Amino acid sequence: KMGNAESNAYQNHLSRFLPEEQSDIDGVFDTLSGSSGSAGAKNGKATKKTAYTREPLPEQMTVRLYNGMKSIDLTGKSSGLSEPIAKQQFVIFMSNLLKGNADEKITIIMRMISKTEGPVKGKQIQEFTEDLIMSVVHVLSYRKELKGWNLENTRDSASGVKALASQLISELRLADGTKPVGPQLMETNFDQSVIEDWVYRIPQISIFLSVIIRQGLHVLHSFPDQTKDMLNLVPGCRGIKGRGLVSLFDIPSIIYINSHLPAELQHKWQLIFSSRLHGESFSQLCGHIVNKGPCILILKDLDGYIFGGFASQSWEVKPQFQGDNRCFLFSVFPCLAVYTYTGYNDHYMYLNHGQQTMPNGLGMGGQHGYFGLWIDSDYGKGHSKAKPRCTTYSSPQLSAKEDFALDAMEVWAVGDVPESAGAKGKKSILDVDPEAQALLEMAGKSRQSEGLREPIEEDEDDN
Repeated sequence: KMGNAESNAYQNHLSRFLPEEQSDIDGVFDTLSGSSGSAGAKNGKATKKTAYTREPLPEQMTVRLYNGMKSIDLTGKSSGLSEPIAKQQFVIFMSNLLKGNADEKITIIMRMISKTEGPVKGKQIQEFTEDLIMSVVHVLSYRKELKGWNLENTRDSASGVKALASQLISELRLADGTKPVGPQLMETNFDQSVIEDWVYRIPQISIFLSVIIRQGLHVLHSFPDQTKDMLNLVPGCRGIKGRGLVSLFDIPSIIYINSHLPAELQHKWQLIFSSRLHGESFSQLCGHIVNKGPCILILKDLDGYIFGGFASQSWEVKPQFQGDNRCFLFSVFPCLAVYTYTGYNDHYMYLNHGQQTMPNGLGMGGQHGYFGLWIDSDYGKGHSKAKPRCTTYSSPQLSAKEDFALDAMEVWAVGDVPESAGAKGKKSILDVDPEAQALLEMAGKSRQSEGLREPIEEDEDDN
């Protein structure tokens, strides 16, 4: 009788997958087990599986996946940890993690966090989350799924992995609603219901697990995912290829900041200004960002702090505040966080240049002389004032010192750059007067301005 109920449960799990998905899962299982039979069954070793996945997935994640599969109890008695994975365990694991709800995922996640049953410490959750994020960066890089970003044109991901893990576990809430912080968080015990609530509220955990299984184990990776979250996990990157530039962003912070953008802007980022490419000048900055649609600015101060803001509308030079409540400020280093609008005022964005009566510079949040983020038109100086918080975004001081010196800055247009941006301001006198151009060419003079023009449209680096 028991066997019957068991095979019914197995069939229910199997039926969640389309026939072509089922055959994909069968194929992956056979590859992992190196035979038809159970994974690692040959010579009674479970190492076959580890050996196979070592490249696409870091070893510590392979071990966690193995522990998760072993936690699926087929018989009522838990199987020994060194035993091979049975086909049923493999299918139920895939079904729960790829198609299940928080309740179905939780037992497996608990086992992936710790091999032993019972509550887990904050420190163990931090380590699991770091492994999860590191594995996502690793596998997307290995499978060439970073869409034009790579580990060479972005900041080293190690600090980003830690920062994103800390950001995600700062959302752990105990049963009484309190959030432990700092060293206290690391030593607190969290039971299954608290972790389940966390996985339910923080979509990244399930998304990251899904990426690791689909891309790491190559299960269902060729079937379109139903969730938009997976599709735009990493935005396409344009404008950095071949320029020898390393962005101020790292892969984990790109994933995190992108998830806070309006959905229609999450598919593509294009570099439109870099102080390292275009020079350290406020008029250069304005020239590159005005009328380019929504964009993200990111800057680094001389103390190494990295922070910025999302402008939800095209920048315009004018002495009034602009933008709307989708704007936000963020920090990337030393911690990763996004600060959204409070409803206190509408001082979202400000850009002014060459006026005598109003402040000249670029600002976001707060008020004149007291911005959450300010870059002075006397380029190279800025401030981040928040005592104790910026009124518009409730952000703390983002820079190391309230008045900071700027080390580097980038601006990324997000979504599709407006049509008009390509046409406006791009004509040189030579375009208007073909005769002048012909004369120059006859005289053997090349067109000097030609090389200075920025290609507004994209380089195809996402292939």
